[in-house]
Amino acid sequence: MRPRVRLALWLLALITLLAGLLVLAGGFVWADLNTAERAALSDLVSGRGMLMVVLGVLVLVPFGVLVRQWLVAYPEAVIRLREDVDIIHRAHPEHRVTLTGSRDMRRLGEAVNAFAEAHCALQREVKGRIEEANVRLEQEKNRLAALMSELSQSVLMCNSEGRILLYNGSASQLLEPHAGGPARAPVGLGRSIFGILDQRLIVHALERIRRLLRQNSPDPVAHFVTARGDCLLRAQMAPMQDHQGELIGFVLILEDITREVALDSRRDALLQQLTEGTRAALGNIRAAAETMERFPEMDPGHRRRFGEVINDEAQRLSRHLEQALSRHADLLHPQWLLEDMLANDLMVALQRSFATVGVMARYPSDNNRYQESDESLWLNLDSYSLVQAMTQLMATLADALDIREVTFDLAADGHFARFSIGWRGPAPEPEHLHEWEQRPFRAVAEGPAASSLREVLESHGGEIWCRGDTVAGYSQLCLQLPATRSEAQVHEPARVPGRPVYYDFDLFNQPGQSTELDERPLRELTYTVFDTETTGLSPSEGDEIISIGAVRIVNGRLLVQECFEQLVDPHRPVSRESQMIHGLTPQMLSGQPDITEVLPLFQRFAEDTVLVAHNAAFDMRFLQLKESQTGTRFIQPVLDTLLLSALIQPAEGHSLEQIAARLGVQVVGRHTALGDAMVTGHVLLKLIPLLEELGVHTLKQAREASRKTAYAKLDY
Repeated sequence: MRPRVRLALWLLALITLLAGLLVLAGGFVWADLNTAERAALSDLVSGRGMLMVVLGVLVLVPFGVLVRQWLVAYPEAVIRLREDVDIIHRAHPEHRVTLTGSRDMRRLGEAVNAFAEAHCALQREVKGRIEEANVRLEQEKNRLAALMSELSQSVLMCNSEGRILLYNGSASQLLEPHAGGPARAPVGLGRSIFGILDQRLIVHALERIRRLLRQNSPDPVAHFVTARGDCLLRAQMAPMQDHQGELIGFVLILEDITREVALDSRRDALLQQLTEGTRAALGNIRAAAETMERFPEMDPGHRRRFGEVINDEAQRLSRHLEQALSRHADLLHPQWLLEDMLANDLMVALQRSFATVGVMARYPSDNNRYQESDESLWLNLDSYSLVQAMTQLMATLADALDIREVTFDLAADGHFARFSIGWRGPAPEPEHLHEWEQRPFRAVAEGPAASSLREVLESHGGEIWCRGDTVAGYSQLCLQLPATRSEAQVHEPARVPGRPVYYDFDLFNQPGQSTELDERPLRELTYTVFDTETTGLSPSEGDEIISIGAVRIVNGRLLVQECFEQLVDPHRPVSRESQMIHGLTPQMLSGQPDITEVLPLFQRFAEDTVLVAHNAAFDMRFLQLKESQTGTRFIQPVLDTLLLSALIQPAEGHSLEQIAARLGVQVVGRHTALGDAMVTGHVLLKLIPLLEELGVHTLKQAREASRKTAYAKLDY
């Protein structure tokens, strides 16, 4: 009941009591009078009824004024004091009591404010001590976050019911919903892994792990392969156990093996192609050779024709092999670990390495630096193996041709980088150079022979040759390697800012989520807090959504890293008044996806949660009007922070700014969908303890109490 209504009832009750007392006193006086006195009094009052009424009202008015002042000074002030103390205690310790009412009530308010100040000081001191005590714990957490964030593998940790407790950035990127694919739930704390990966495979793997645990297996790990969109994922599942050995969850390590499987398939196809394509040619060659061997006295004409058959089939076989190998060259070379490197840095490395074998290298400009205008020439190579192989070749050339000084030169040639090593003197013979290319070099001094220069060049798609000018007496060894894009252009996976590891181990103790949420405490629910921006304020008259923003609350924590934010092309004008509020212009919305694409994605983001909004009836009306067009229905429970605030302080204002100010919530990004959703989420977390003080603990109680407020009757 509102304080003003309560005061009016108090006043009416007191006036009624006073009137009753006056009537009772008059009755006693009348009973004490004799007959003559009663007759005289009747004659006196007869005909003067209105005067008596007026006199009665005049007597009651001063009394009513006094009662009104007393009610304002005490009961109303007490009610407001109680509300302010509840806010200080439950939601906003920095809030202070408004000093109203009598002098004693104001003094009481001052005492409460002084107590609140002392309480805040103690809280700050305790908070400081807790922060000091948590420094070591924070360091451990950061170590875990750093370790997880740098892992190239995708890692997820789930409780026994499949709720995600932890995931890293690699998992978020690998399992993110793909545009144009089936609507899938994004990775997030508290979400079910069964909405992301095939439930049957996970359940089967868990059963296998339980069986291995019962058998006391030293390695209770399960493996399976699953498809997600166009990707093929290899999963490794390991159990998590409590101190009693009970299975309380599992760890999933995921790896994208799509390319690996594709290479294996291509390799199998190549083998089949080589087998089938060479069988006929080899058969013809063998038949011709056996015929010539069986009939040595064959006349020259027939022998020549059989020779032509052998030659033709051999050439056809050679062409077939060359074509197959050129199409699948990447399958035949070893998988070298290549890295991006500036061509100039490769020259510096070769210069230093040549010095170890007694060969001094210099540049044409003689300033030890490559002076070409384009210094952004990048190569993708195994620099160590290439430098070792070239150094061995240079040592061999130096011994064979008595070379002690060489000149380096570098030039870009289309998609290649051409590196030249020149010296005064003759060039090596081609057969000698070919022999030196085949010599193995040692990767480390005591290690086995690793490879040869020819194998290194083939793995890099490079070539080497030598040329000499006998007239000028100058020779060059030319090394050509494919160039690549500059480092700034090389594609790298998007990195999540900060430590991209998100976890909530309190979810180990959360009960399984059910469709029957009414009896669940508000503190234990998972929420999706959302807001929309629109072209106008009349959904029933054709206004459209132009932006949706949402954030999740899991286990009492607002997860700022798990957000949904998307602009929407409304395919209609945006009113100037709306643009002045949210700042979204038609130019910003043009080309954005329309509501039929965005709403299914938002539905997946919000599934299995309670929807929360401020003035939710407005936003829900827009969603409901799009059900037939988008095929989406939001049937989960809805809470409205406007109605919840009206339950707690019915006499106050309930705009989002007013509620945030009372509860100490900082307003950031107002009138943006995601910004308003963030503020609403913080407000909800502040309102829950205040609702519990009123006896509203469960979702059912909150919904039933919300329906009784006047704001619940607004219609859109």
